[in-house]
Amino acid sequence: MERLQKVIAHAGIASRRKAEQLITEGKVKVNGKIVKELGVKVSANDKIEVEEIPIQREVPVYYLLYKPREVISAVTDDKNRKVVTEFFPFEKRRIFPIGRLDYHTSGLLLLTNDGEFANVLMHPKYNIEKEYVAKVNGIPTREDLRKLEKGVQLEEGKTAPAKAKMLSLDKKKGTSIVQLIIHEGKNRQVRRMFEAIGYKVQKLKRERYGFLDLRGLNPGDYRELTPHEVKQLRNLAVTQHS
Repeated sequence: MERLQKVIAHAGIASRRKAEQLITEGKVKVNGKIVKELGVKVSANDKIEVEEIPIQREVPVYYLLYKPREVISAVTDDKNRKVVTEFFPFEKRRIFPIGRLDYHTSGLLLLTNDGEFANVLMHPKYNIEKEYVAKVNGIPTREDLRKLEKGVQLEEGKTAPAKAKMLSLDKKKGTSIVQLIIHEGKNRQVRRMFEAIGYKVQKLKRERYGFLDLRGLNPGDYRELTPHEVKQLRNLAVTQHS
């Protein structure tokens, strides 16, 4: 038995808070009867309707994908480019990516059919650490890296403090490999941060998300998260916020 608002959130209809609002507004039915009380528990056999539409209840699933470059972090694409869900041809459940990596960025991406879990991880207040490795044109100075660490000005405001570390450099080619650890998830954030200090990113890879990494995986490979890892991610989000 699970709380009604949690079941609605898991189905991807709304966040848990919004689900609670729908219940108190009388927009949810269980077995044909309107339920307005929070805390009602339902079983797998109960029929639930939200605004007269039956919800599809699926067993939640959680995947870690090593996204290759030139793949869209979406379920469909109007330009017929390859999308991340194509790596799961045998998965019949309606999975979707949690957040996104841009078309030219490779690395760790999570997918799920659990709407509530996705909302928790994507919410800006939860600040889960993300580690990127970037190959950039030019060789940033220590002062340049300090600018990244203090936060740089983007169109929508200043980025939060980050961690930056030079991993290697090639003086002949005039390129560098830089590690950048951030907590936010703004659109194309890492590329734009480097552009803000005068460096263009040639290649970019997300190596780590929280405590999860790509160990043992090649581009295009995926694995299912263990129940313990899912629980750890939830706990990590709560801990980072508290």
